[in-house]
Amino acid sequence: MRMHVVVIGAGIVGAASAVELLRDGHQVSIVEPGEPGGEQAASYGNGCWLSPSSVLPVSSPGLWKKVPGYLSDPLGPLAIRWGYLPRALPWLRRFLAAGSTPAKVRRLAAAMRPLVENCPALHRRLAEEAGVGHLIHRAGLLYIFPSRADYEAEKSGWDVRAAHGVRWIELDENELRQREPALDRRYTFGLFVQEGGHCTDPGAYVAALVRHAQAQGAALVRGRALGFDIQGGRLRAVRTDAGDIACDRAVIAAGAWSRELARMVGDRVQLETERGYHAMIENPEAAPRIPIMPSDGKMANTLTAHGLRIAGQVEIAGLDAAPNWKRAEILRDYALRTYPALPRDLPASRVKVWMGHRPSTPDSLPCMGPASGCADVVHAFGHGHIGLAAGAVSGRLTADLVGGKPPVIDPAPYNPARFN
Repeated sequence: MRMHVVVIGAGIVGAASAVELLRDGHQVSIVEPGEPGGEQAASYGNGCWLSPSSVLPVSSPGLWKKVPGYLSDPLGPLAIRWGYLPRALPWLRRFLAAGSTPAKVRRLAAAMRPLVENCPALHRRLAEEAGVGHLIHRAGLLYIFPSRADYEAEKSGWDVRAAHGVRWIELDENELRQREPALDRRYTFGLFVQEGGHCTDPGAYVAALVRHAQAQGAALVRGRALGFDIQGGRLRAVRTDAGDIACDRAVIAAGAWSRELARMVGDRVQLETERGYHAMIENPEAAPRIPIMPSDGKMANTLTAHGLRIAGQVEIAGLDAAPNWKRAEILRDYALRTYPALPRDLPASRVKVWMGHRPSTPDSLPCMGPASGCADVVHAFGHGHIGLAAGAVSGRLTADLVGGKPPVIDPAPYNPARFN
């Protein structure tokens, strides 16, 4: 049955959902207050990775022991602003508990793997349909370590990856140097994940998907969703600041701004913004040949269409606090240490910094499924660190859920009601 579906949000999940809904023959309207693919979206500024190996939740055993350090160090890899702590406490409690045992980590990894398993191929198909196939590269991903001992210290996580089908090739110092001659010589061991890929311009990719959706008949409504008109348990319209849009179904894909909309349809989801940063070095004198993740920084190093992007960091500070640009400076300085050929006196005019909001749940799993208060509304948000990678299959799953079709993957682990 052909329906009119309103997709709230034009990030990667919303854009992919719109394309897949159109593929199924539905009428689609996309509601987005900003520019599709613009800097306001988490998918604009992420690490560009399409990583089938991203199956570990952020929460891990023993993480609670590090919380005092996170509170005392505003520039650490994971920082919590004191002023925001009272609001974040319910989420933080669930977050620390989510991966508190190896068994919990394994369970969450099993749920994360289907979201990313075939992500490079799925994104390549979408990108080619939108006329931007050149933005998706499938050259693999590289994890690097100062020594094999540093890898062994993380081996439990790699064992979990292996149990879920992730494969890699070990590289010794010489092999690593041959593949990545620009790297600092302190790195002597690597893992090459051949099935990985990356997107050289996520913002342009998302914008192209929205243009492709429009070319297929989708309407783009520049506005902000305010709520829903629900009568007798059935959706009648989505209310926006640009007017009401009569529709049969709606998809909440508003990223970090989804929590209040979800509450309006009966779900008190645990959604927090993990603020992430990137530093982009234009015309770099040195850069990796393929995307790299150093073990001692946990920052994605990717050569993009606009320069060398160093992306990472986690800051719990809410949607409204001003950025702490010292965190972006940490990323820049890290790049200077990782690639010795970069000039130490790199002018500020060549470094672009960015901060965005990852929509994150405590268990690192998205919220995908019908709303508790109205099954005509489908949730599609909360992808955290894997939003770009998981965007393609999430779009397909969303269309399946809206249309009542057999789902492309089992949606049970992502049930939004798990937080109610």
